Amino acid sequence: MHLHILGICGTFMGGVALLARAAGHRVTGCDANVYPPMSEQLAAQGIGLTEGYSPAQLDLAPDRFVIGNAISRGNPLLEAILERNLAYVSGPQWLAENILAGRWVLAVAGTHGKTTTTAMLAWILEHAGLSPGFLVGGVPQDFGVSARLGESPFFVIEADEYDTAFCDKRSKFVHYRPRTTILNNLEFDHADIFADLAAIETQFHHLVRTLPGNGLIVANAGEASLQRVIDRACWTPVEWFNSSRGWSVGEPSDGGQFAVRLAGTEIGRTRLALPGGHNRLNALAAIAAARHAGVPTEVALAALRTFKGVKRRLELRGEVGGVKVFDDFAHHPTAISATIEALRSDMGDTGGRILAVLEPRSNTMKLGAMKAQLSGSLAGADAVYCYAHNIEWDVAATLAPLAGKARAFDELVLLVRAVAAEARAGDRILVMSNGGFGGVHEMLLAALS
Repeated sequence: MHLHILGICGTFMGGVALLARAAGHRVTGCDANVYPPMSEQLAAQGIGLTEGYSPAQLDLAPDRFVIGNAISRGNPLLEAILERNLAYVSGPQWLAENILAGRWVLAVAGTHGKTTTTAMLAWILEHAGLSPGFLVGGVPQDFGVSARLGESPFFVIEADEYDTAFCDKRSKFVHYRPRTTILNNLEFDHADIFADLAAIETQFHHLVRTLPGNGLIVANAGEASLQRVIDRACWTPVEWFNSSRGWSVGEPSDGGQFAVRLAGTEIGRTRLALPGGHNRLNALAAIAAARHAGVPTEVALAALRTFKGVKRRLELRGEVGGVKVFDDFAHHPTAISATIEALRSDMGDTGGRILAVLEPRSNTMKLGAMKAQLSGSLAGADAVYCYAHNIEWDVAATLAPLAGKARAFDELVLLVRAVAAEARAGDRILVMSNGGFGGVHEMLLAALS
């Protein structure tokens, strides 16, 4: 079957493309604003990519169009598909019907940490010899691709609460019908489609309603929102983590090792290459979920010692003159704060500074829904440089509580010059955006040279 994917360069739809091709389908696609790593991954897999959404693509005559959730009414290609009454399906529905059906699905849901936790869980199952399939919203360093079919019944998937498609406003994850489910955390996000936190909790409730009685929910006990979701109705056993009564972790020792405990009893130790308490909790959830799939805890602990992480999650992009440039996907205040804290803990007492470079690019950020929390989330950085291009709210006023250590820029070139002029040996430049950020990482490295 020939599938033509609209929005193919999104992390989810790019993964769907890889899975479809591996399943024997002919795959082509189109997108705009293409940037790595997904564009590079598609090219490496030989998947044809058309720039833009011209109705002329109907001449490709695919058997079915697969529509990504970034495609809205008014898109010229989508309108042409509808006018000619051509066959189409959403990405999550196609995935559920053609890849996930009949498999043991392990889903990772939550506002933060989904990508890293999904990659951790897939790596644990791989280390255990289970050869899982997976779809991750990024590119795990251990696998080199964001998705694969796998050779066993197990399939690990990043389960997003964002809506499915223009024609289906349910959250993507209701399509997946997992047996093992991680609920990592739950905060307000996606202000473009959700009115408030209660609306998102309802979508998580819809997910919980699809889970079988022989399944397992691994949920973060530190999140009152998740407790409300579970209390609303639940037919599936729950194991809580981030709790002394359930799964918990200790603080890392000088060697980086930390204890993993179940009901207060230490059951092993491991270490992570990734810094930060949030990553230790991600690991804890992955350990518990893997155990439900039959992986002994000691095997999971050993796997985590070798886990390399995910591209764009505190990824070192280069070093010039003792200044390191990191890339991170953080775009929600909680994630921004956790990322800065993790980098700070990794630096130790080196005397270096954190120069935070932020692009408020997500729909939630652009709408200003999180602007009240933004300055507090950046407080742990030594200097803040915010790209205010196309932001309608007053970025400078929002960052005013940070006093003289925060600056806003409308031009990327000027931002890069300011950061490069300030940086000195031992500093860490932390770039945070959920997009390509105009290639700012390479610009910074060039300017530092």
